[in-house]
Amino acid sequence: MSKHCGPAFTLSLLHPRFFPTWLSLGFSFLTAILPNKARHNFGDVFGKLIYKNNSKRRNIVKTNLKLAFPDLDDSQLEDMTLKNLQWYARALLDYSLFFFASKQRLATMLTIDGKEHIDEALNNKQNIIIFLAHSVMLEFAPAALGLHYDCYGSYKSSKNPVFDWLIARSRCRHVKFAVSRQEGMRKLVKSLIPGQLLIFLPDEDLGEKNTVFAPFFGIQKATLTTPARLAKLGKATCLPAFSWYDPDTDKYRLQIAPPLTTGDGKYPGNDTVNNAKILNAGLESLIRQHPEQYMWILRLFRTRPKDEKQIY
Repeated sequence: MSKHCGPAFTLSLLHPRFFPTWLSLGFSFLTAILPNKARHNFGDVFGKLIYKNNSKRRNIVKTNLKLAFPDLDDSQLEDMTLKNLQWYARALLDYSLFFFASKQRLATMLTIDGKEHIDEALNNKQNIIIFLAHSVMLEFAPAALGLHYDCYGSYKSSKNPVFDWLIARSRCRHVKFAVSRQEGMRKLVKSLIPGQLLIFLPDEDLGEKNTVFAPFFGIQKATLTTPARLAKLGKATCLPAFSWYDPDTDKYRLQIAPPLTTGDGKYPGNDTVNNAKILNAGLESLIRQHPEQYMWILRLFRTRPKDEKQIY
């Protein structure tokens, strides 16, 4: 594994305190063998248990959905909350494919819609940033892109070192290398060259630092200014993207949208708030196509303007 692809395996990962983790990975290996439909049936049961027994997660999802879709009545809100947690649970079990399925098997399950937007930018010798939304199936995006392009991205370390090693190992089967968040923007920008795609997830609420407030589903959201800065420094074309599972075709699909643009031309412009609005609108348009598969479990509106009360 490349030194840029996260932590290396060490014997310390075999310490007895990690035995429960290794046992859970053994179960994950078995679920990877199952057909998608069977594995997703288990996910539906698991998701229903989360809905019934984990009030914290259920309430975060419900709060987000109520804000984003104010026209839902109480029954529709509960139904969408349950469905979202079931998709979340399906995705957790689908990590088994990401961890253990061969690249050849994964390739048969993956497809990219809107691939022409990437190819056009490559033909024009442009740097490219994929702004990937936090869908529950997001891990299938680098796997799909890696079949056709050289890619790299950033990662956040896991609290569990076994999972940290395994996730990094699995991602680096599909991408050229990965940069930890602690290493900052410099390495991300330096590696932006034509023919090498940067995958960046821009839609988390990470607090007040390096953010401006911009609407997201009609709610003011602390939105990172980092994506626009990366694009400007790297002189990159920016493509919003959303990864989702299509039951009709039994495929994990990556939807690539056209490049972000400002009213005056190419994104980003000089107005940081307008850049954030354009980014959020691009992601929102994709999320609205498959809202049940977005990661509403995140506290997306945690940071509030000073004159507003806390939401969660």
